[in-house]
Amino acid sequence: MHPIAITPGEPAGIGPDIVLQWFARGSDRPFFVIANIEMLRQRAEQLSLTLDIRTIGDQSLADLAFRIGTLWVLDVPIAQPAVPGILAVANAAYVIATLDLAIDLALAGQISALVTGPVQKSIISDAGLSFSGHTEYLRDRCGVDEVVMMLATDGLRVALVTTHLPLNAVSAAIDQDKIKRVTRILFRSLSEDFGCTAPRILVSGLNPHAGEGGHLGREEIDTIIPALTTLAEEGIPTRGPLPADTLFQPHYLEQTDAVLAMYHDQGLPVLKYQGFGNAVNITLGLPFIRTSVDHGTALDLAGTGQADLGSLNVALQSALDMAGQREQQYA
Repeated sequence: MHPIAITPGEPAGIGPDIVLQWFARGSDRPFFVIANIEMLRQRAEQLSLTLDIRTIGDQSLADLAFRIGTLWVLDVPIAQPAVPGILAVANAAYVIATLDLAIDLALAGQISALVTGPVQKSIISDAGLSFSGHTEYLRDRCGVDEVVMMLATDGLRVALVTTHLPLNAVSAAIDQDKIKRVTRILFRSLSEDFGCTAPRILVSGLNPHAGEGGHLGREEIDTIIPALTTLAEEGIPTRGPLPADTLFQPHYLEQTDAVLAMYHDQGLPVLKYQGFGNAVNITLGLPFIRTSVDHGTALDLAGTGQADLGSLNVALQSALDMAGQREQQYA
């Protein structure tokens, strides 16, 4: 297995903290970090962490010796020293540069997966850079037509048909082709990355009561049901559309591998209520594996040593598991 890259994200946030704290707990797993090495050393000192932080330099990633207490870093220049909790517009380009380098390595087949830390979208926008989120950025940089955002925690996976859209734009963004593309990607990933031999997908409606037979909206009748019918003919069975206010019940979830929700705040509040801090954000449909923490930059906690490592731990373990599953499948 090739090593797995970690981008800590916003340098003023808790991304560097949780990465450093995770390595300080002791690991010889094949992870390395793409970041500014001096920033990491300064933050480690501030957090009173003892780590041997080494630059990769000209070494091949395949030749790195992963040892407990050692953190390998692919160094990326930063415009100005990062101060925990204080955003700097000048460092926004650095955040994108770390991500671009990781993407290039992934597309070249030099890493098995990418694990991303939290970024501050507002400061990237203030710098004049186009960035609506990791999911969309990765899609565009990789030149793929469709990706799927899926969050997972113990006992629940929720994938989304639409992601970062205002609510008044959701209905227009959902058409039969969109539903079919997203469901195909989800079905394939459940099989290839999660070992589901016959993936079971539960689909929510868009409207209250899944449209109440057309009385509360016709998207279910005109769009969702025809798309699911076509998918079934392709050999991709689903169950739905079901009302979103009742499908998140044990007797449904015990019989499914993933829920497909129509929009961001339809499915994710339930998942985050169940597993916040122990959930992972996974981008499906990319040419490589990408996982991420399920939280933001938490600027108020940066540099304090109080950030929770739960989600990072799940993101790292998920990346390892998915990479192992793919390696086994294609061996």
